[in-house]
Amino acid sequence: MELSAIIEVIRIKQEVREEMVALEHAIIHSPDSARQIGASFIGDDDREVFLVIMLNTKNRVIGVHRAHVGSVNSSVVHPREVFKCAILNNASCLIVCHQHPSGDPTPSREDILVSERLHEAGDLIGIPVLDHLILGADESYVSMKQRGYMG
Repeated sequence: MELSAIIEVIRIKQEVREEMVALEHAIIHSPDSARQIGASFIGDDDREVFLVIMLNTKNRVIGVHRAHVGSVNSSVVHPREVFKCAILNNASCLIVCHQHPSGDPTPSREDILVSERLHEAGDLIGIPVLDHLILGADESYVSMKQRGYMG
């Protein structure tokens, strides 16, 4: 293996954020517990941020990654950006979330399409996407799984 290949692998590895220390024993029991974790990372951002919460087989959080930062009213994320971090962190499954800076968590057509694409990609890759949460103001959120948009 060339030195440049090793450097590339090191460059793309995920950085452990200080916040992960607090999440070391966090287990996702419900959409609301995932919302709390998502809100702690992106709740007050003024642009849409697409977050990937990676889980092990026991739904314990093993990593959190900002896959994309969008504009005030959109965030176009591709499955490769979501699953890259999941693969590098050996995630068994994941939950994705993003916030609507407007405070209204009502899903847009694009949100629905992204949920469907990520669900299908997760099934193909073998890393299921358990839910896609849209965070709004004052702890409001929408679970795309509960709304029936994710298989």
